[in-house]
Amino acid sequence: MPRNNLIEEKLQYFGQSETPTHLHLCTYDTETVKDLATHETAPILEQLKNDKNNWLQIHGLQDTAAIQCICKHFDIDFLIMQDILNARHLTKIEQHDDYNVIILKLLVPQQKEFSTQHIAIIQGANYVLTFIEKETTFFNDVNAAIHKNTLKIRSRNSDFLLSVILNSVMSHYMSLVSKMEDELEDMEEQLLDWLGNNYSDMSDIQMYRRNYRQIKKTVVPLKEQISALLRSDNPLIQEDNRPFFNDVNDHLHFVVQSLDSCRDILSALVDLYLSNNDLRMNNIMKQLTIVSTFFIPLTFFAGIWGMNFKIMPELDWRYGYAGAWLLMVLIAIVVYIYFKRKRWY
Repeated sequence: MPRNNLIEEKLQYFGQSETPTHLHLCTYDTETVKDLATHETAPILEQLKNDKNNWLQIHGLQDTAAIQCICKHFDIDFLIMQDILNARHLTKIEQHDDYNVIILKLLVPQQKEFSTQHIAIIQGANYVLTFIEKETTFFNDVNAAIHKNTLKIRSRNSDFLLSVILNSVMSHYMSLVSKMEDELEDMEEQLLDWLGNNYSDMSDIQMYRRNYRQIKKTVVPLKEQISALLRSDNPLIQEDNRPFFNDVNDHLHFVVQSLDSCRDILSALVDLYLSNNDLRMNNIMKQLTIVSTFFIPLTFFAGIWGMNFKIMPELDWRYGYAGAWLLMVLIAIVVYIYFKRKRWY
């Protein structure tokens, strides 16, 4: 049952991850890069530099005291701390006077479905904090780009680092949605090929519908919120770096459009599945009807000759039995040829 966070004074992690809290700090400027990984907050706070950019990754949300200590150092609001520790929190973007807050869900493929990882990003004037619910190597490429100074990332402010992180997340969504769209198109072709044949498994379609809803719930709320972030006069987003956020927005729109395409394909798949079952049932009923039609005239003759009248012309005929068989076989052949010519069978 959801808790009322307005009457809570003690921070508590709401989630299922058992990853122990550990921290990784990357402090950099145009000339140098320095990394520090530890489980303690004191060494991290000592290494923070006001004249450099600081990217602090917090993996695992179990140690609420450490997270509170870090947030207090950067004057993060208590309600934001609660949002960071709530793994069930919805996706959102908030703008504050001294920092921007972004709550995301990273979807990790596991077999045919996704597991959700809660991520909170806070961007200030010279820092970016990423709170990650579980252990992950997802941002290793971003860390490598800082060390290689790709696109002169070390000479740019924290908002550029934020755009790079968001772009990584959006590119991941693009990959997931594009793969799902391709798989759905393949399934649609299979259903069209098997139309009228035996295809009674609905589980794959249901699995894709769950994945679609999960991605939609994660991505769609960002559409308007990122646009609002770009439209605002936010002092933390520099004019020179806005094109990079526009690129993030373009990727987001691509994901949303691809989701619309997936929705249409899923709707078509459900219709095809139902049509396929109807056609298959119609074929079964047609075959049963044809079989029964073969026996209708035969049953008619058998019924006549089975009547217990004493005076019946065929009873004393020497070849009556053979003639009856010959007549019934002949009628069956005629019915079969008639159905064949009508293409009913």
